[in-house]
Amino acid sequence: MKRLILFFAFTTFGFSQNYYLYVAAESDDTVSLIKFDGKSATELERIPVGIKFAETEGPHGLTVDPSGDYWYLSLAHGNPYGTLTKFSTKTNTEIATTELGYFPATMEISSLTGLLYCVNFKLYGTMTPSSVSVVDPQTMTEITKIPTGVMPHGSRISPDGRFQYSVAMMSGELYEVDTVSLEVNRVLQLDNNHHMNHQGMDHQGMHHSTTQPTWVIPHPSDSKVYIAGNSSNEIIEVDTDSWQIINRFKTGKGPYNIDITSDGKKLVTTLKGEGKTEIKNLKTGKTKIVDNTTKVSHGVVISPDNKYAFVTVEGIGGEPGVLDVIDIGKAKLVSSVNIGKQAGGIAFWKLEQ
Repeated sequence: MKRLILFFAFTTFGFSQNYYLYVAAESDDTVSLIKFDGKSATELERIPVGIKFAETEGPHGLTVDPSGDYWYLSLAHGNPYGTLTKFSTKTNTEIATTELGYFPATMEISSLTGLLYCVNFKLYGTMTPSSVSVVDPQTMTEITKIPTGVMPHGSRISPDGRFQYSVAMMSGELYEVDTVSLEVNRVLQLDNNHHMNHQGMDHQGMHHSTTQPTWVIPHPSDSKVYIAGNSSNEIIEVDTDSWQIINRFKTGKGPYNIDITSDGKKLVTTLKGEGKTEIKNLKTGKTKIVDNTTKVSHGVVISPDNKYAFVTVEGIGGEPGVLDVIDIGKAKLVSSVNIGKQAGGIAFWKLEQ
């Protein structure tokens, strides 16, 4: 009996999981290291990341190297260009910085090439096509800029590392980049109307996307990608074999970021316009809605074990930003922690026992 009790105690308490994430606060020039122990989320460290003391530089995109040894951050606001900075996960200190384009935003590293692909959102100035910066993360040098659409966002890599996907928010296009040849492979117009040509322009040459896509995520096993139509309040499903839109799912107001469980069963979407998060079962089509802690839901990343969705919420006015932890199976908010103002970019670091 004593052995049984000891075994029960060990299996119950000995295998608790700890989840670690990095979260950017865009209006505070800080990045927070967060730990979630399965019950509550805590901020372990708040890391200053700005370069200029008197200027808010807007840390925006985050990604962690596949090795887990480094994390990368885009500082969106520059003069005129933004930067990409490499940090050590051991010390959370800066290792190297390189200049990218106008307002560098989201990024990811290809497991095939080892290169980092960061979209240059180009928030300010005239609405003209922008680019994807390709960076060697070892030497922290920009190799090239690949021209894409107007206000590209949501840089994500296919599971095999071969293709980089992004969406052009203002020209309403999906871009597929070959990560090896470093060229645009295919472009797909996402707007659901007949007044736009294949380049996403009206007859006057102006970009007026009715979809305004803000994110794209490849399915982990099927030849599909899912896109957040921020203005059209929908998720767009694209078959990458036929390169065609095969479905449009209506959502709540302002879908912004998306992630998919690694088993491909559930899709989690932040509803920026409602301060809510939507969980969709891709097999049954059923959805569940979870209220976030405050307004302006932003980023989302799912834990590798598919148990939790970690959601950043910007807040409004002088409110602090928030990281919400949602139990995906229960569709329930289980913990939250305040961080710096305007919580946005988020990256999962590691899962430990």
